[in-house]
Amino acid sequence: MLMNILEHLLEVEAEAAVLVSDAQEEADKRIRENEEKNRASYEERKKTEMLLRESKLKDKLDIIKNNYLKELDDYRKEILSIKVDEHKFSILLDEYFTKG
Repeated sequence: MLMNILEHLLEVEAEAAVLVSDAQEEADKRIRENEEKNRASYEERKKTEMLLRESKLKDKLDIIKNNYLKELDDYRKEILSIKVDEHKFSILLDEYFTKG
């Protein structure tokens, strides 16, 4: 009888070990699935955010470039609009080089 009780306890312990092992495997599987799901979600959010930031940066760079080109064009027009008095310039050059 004592032997039967010990055998029964050993069987219960073996079944418990199997249950614990199965539960651990299931937990590991769920953790892996959750990690994969979270990683995929993170990557998708990261990609979306990067595309948004890239688009905003491109827009800002376009604005800066257009402003630069406009300012450069305005500067060129201003320079070209200046009238040069060649006679006065020639006199100044003569005075400069003859004083030396």
